[in-house]
Amino acid sequence: MNKYKIPLKSFDEIFEIHHQSRIKYYFWFSMTALALILFLPWTQNIKSNGSITTLKQENRPQKINSPIPGKIDKWFIKEGDIIKKGDTILILTEIKEEYLDPNLLSRTQTQVEAKKVSIGFYEGKVKATEMQIGNLIQAKKLKIEQLKNKLIQLNNKLEGEKAELIANENEKQLLENQYERQLKMFDEGLVSQTQLQQRNIQFQNAVAKKMTTENKIAQTKQELINIRLEQNSAEQEYTEKINKAEGEKFQNLSQIAATQGDVAKLENQLSNYTIRNGMYIVTAPQDGQIVQANKSGIGEILKDGETIAMIVPTRVDYAVEMFIQPMDLPLVNIGQSVRFTFDGFPAIIFSGWPRNSYGTFSGNVIFVENNIGENGLYRVLVAEDNSEKKWPDQLRIGNGTHGILLLKDVPVWYELWRNINGFPPDFYVTDVKTKSELK
Repeated sequence: MNKYKIPLKSFDEIFEIHHQSRIKYYFWFSMTALALILFLPWTQNIKSNGSITTLKQENRPQKINSPIPGKIDKWFIKEGDIIKKGDTILILTEIKEEYLDPNLLSRTQTQVEAKKVSIGFYEGKVKATEMQIGNLIQAKKLKIEQLKNKLIQLNNKLEGEKAELIANENEKQLLENQYERQLKMFDEGLVSQTQLQQRNIQFQNAVAKKMTTENKIAQTKQELINIRLEQNSAEQEYTEKINKAEGEKFQNLSQIAATQGDVAKLENQLSNYTIRNGMYIVTAPQDGQIVQANKSGIGEILKDGETIAMIVPTRVDYAVEMFIQPMDLPLVNIGQSVRFTFDGFPAIIFSGWPRNSYGTFSGNVIFVENNIGENGLYRVLVAEDNSEKKWPDQLRIGNGTHGILLLKDVPVWYELWRNINGFPPDFYVTDVKTKSELK
């Protein structure tokens, strides 16, 4: 039956029965290319979103606050103005009644001078009191010496009178003996009555003389007692006068100390008033742009510390603030390289080859926060890498970023195997750069 079969030319052309297939060559080529791709280097990385911030606190936007409560008298700027450090922003006028006096500084200065003059007067009184005390001490010394001399004189007088008393005693004893013998002889009729009376008179005179001397001694002893009492009284009197003068001296010294305290207080007030006068003019703390003016118009009242406006510094050292998972924290080191794309700037990213990506910028890790944030992530601060392409000048604080923190270079097959098994990237230590190198 086959010998009657007629071959069809159309059949050969449609099914290409005699055409040799190349699928196996494509298959083996694809497999070989896949095998080569699996052995290509792949850069492990940690991806994280972040935002633009600054390296230094003074480069961040800051509030301009009113240093004192006051009323707005005049504005010198408007929102959007670029100003220099020290430029006047506005002028305030006083609203507190204790500072309304236009001559407050001069009057306070007058009070200070008056207090200083009173200190001079008190110092003069102290010197006068010290001289008075010296005079009293000298007078006391002279008085005591005078009384001591009187005591010496009275003691000498007493000794003389005692000696005189002894002589009188001896004379009395002698005359008494003579009188007794004369009386005996009178009884025997040997002497006349006249002679006896003469002896008696002499004896009585001796007794009277002795009594007179005893009275003198008693009087002298009484004078000694009086002199000693006068000496004690003089010491007490002068001591009281000296103590009173010293009390006045210390009172004057106390007045001097109190007045010096008043002077210091007034000088402090004067200094505060002077400083406060300088606070009526609010100036710019640094170069920058004025934004978000919270007050408007003339005559509005500002509270102490109330925000007037915001100033955005013109000179800024930008940095990127990133947040990473706790499991990735051990993989981050100071000086580690990071690649960025910034919002608003076109970029083509190759995940495993970020260095070959287009539109990315380079940075280095300079700070890793040790404390976990409220969002459950760790904060990482990245500075610009000056050795590579400069970051765009159009960046502003708060711009969004997409960061790729570069880790170890591994084969593609290893990275696939790691992701399939859910393993973290490999831990490794980079060469730590110094701060000067990072800057």
